[in-house]
Amino acid sequence: MEPLLILVLALSVVVGLTLGLLGGGGSILMVPLLTYVAGMDAKEAIATSLFVVGVTSLASLIPHARNGNVRWGTGAIFGAAGMAGAFLGGLLGGKLPATVLMIAFALMMLATAGAMVRGRKKREGAEVKKLPLPRIVLDGLLVGLATGLVGAGGGFLVVPALALLAGLSMPLAVGTSLLVIAMKSFAGLAGYLNSTAIDWPLTLAVTAAAIIGSLVGARLTSKIPEQKLRRGFGYFVLAMGVFVLAQELPHPAGLILAIAAAAVALVWVLCAKIPALAAICPWRKAPAPLATAAD
Repeated sequence: MEPLLILVLALSVVVGLTLGLLGGGGSILMVPLLTYVAGMDAKEAIATSLFVVGVTSLASLIPHARNGNVRWGTGAIFGAAGMAGAFLGGLLGGKLPATVLMIAFALMMLATAGAMVRGRKKREGAEVKKLPLPRIVLDGLLVGLATGLVGAGGGFLVVPALALLAGLSMPLAVGTSLLVIAMKSFAGLAGYLNSTAIDWPLTLAVTAAAIIGSLVGARLTSKIPEQKLRRGFGYFVLAMGVFVLAQELPHPAGLILAIAAAAVALVWVLCAKIPALAAICPWRKAPAPLATAAD
């Protein structure tokens, strides 16, 4: 048991390291870690992940706040809506079968992988002053619902929402997202605690390891190319999502899905790496660099 605990804590440091490096995404690995390595059932793993993600986000929020990269008002609005959705998601998750939750989580992993591989769009110019409040509240509710249901922080959803809807620059969106993620993670945890017990000694140990990793990762952000790291990690999350689906779906559906997903991933990579194929890939628009080069 002791070697297993050491392995769980070591992997928790890696998850925190990724979170600190990328500002999000690393927490998507916490549920598979707790489920398949630590041996927790799905509901306990999701509830534990919500606590770990919430506390780790608060720890990561501190340096961003010191640098002035947190918009507290915008974060409070989005976060309050997210808390309501997350609490409902936590209540719903406590009633659903474990297999359904893990399949939903695997789909979240695939969506996260796609967002990380595509990367973030940079926004130029001044920030939007008048925020579309109803849309922000609606998005906050939906993102919070997903977070509370499957135990992932949803940073890949929060950051684009803050950038596009609230008009925040990317540094402000990343910093503010940590506040939002912490708020809705704790709300989702409150929903799960109505029906799920948590192993607090192990949870606190995993949280401490993840925080250490996140603080180290935050110091390494300027030394590692963010785009390449994010894309590589996105492919890894994609593989993990396929693995979880293959584990949870009945045989042979899981095997068939794994083969199909691997084929789609291969085509995706080829389209991204070979410009000549980009024009015939249905999900990619005609690349601007090729048009420029032709001129």
